[in-house]
Amino acid sequence: MLFARIPNINNVKVNRKYMPRIAGVNIPENKQILISLTYIYGIGKSAASKILAEAQVNPMKKAKDLNEKEVGAIRKIIESDYKIEGKLREGIVLDIRRLRDIKCWRGIRHAKGLPVRGQKTRKNSRTIRGNVRKTVGSGRKAAPAPK
Repeated sequence: MLFARIPNINNVKVNRKYMPRIAGVNIPENKQILISLTYIYGIGKSAASKILAEAQVNPMKKAKDLNEKEVGAIRKIIESDYKIEGKLREGIVLDIRRLRDIKCWRGIRHAKGLPVRGQKTRKNSRTIRGNVRKTVGSGRKAAPAPK
């Protein structure tokens, strides 16, 4: 059959729940809103609980069960009080650039791609130094392929 019958979708009732979008991030809808907010870069559990307390939203509520008013309240609090996503990443990049420009110890370590916070480099951080050791087999060469 060349043409399949298309079902009539006008009579179908569709649940109009949506995935909440806050600060340019689609937060997961099947998780509790407390956990879903942590998907936004710059917001952890403690900040999420403070935001929900200020917005007077139950933290155990699923993200898909929020209404427009609750999502709006959360969005307003985040945008006004928190530095998140792009602004936060940009701030971190500017801080590292400042350290490089003044040529302090941390800036030099950042520029060389070495550990910044005093970690040892003799045994750890091989990959960042470019000194990746290949695993060595038993020492025997593979048998030559038969001719």
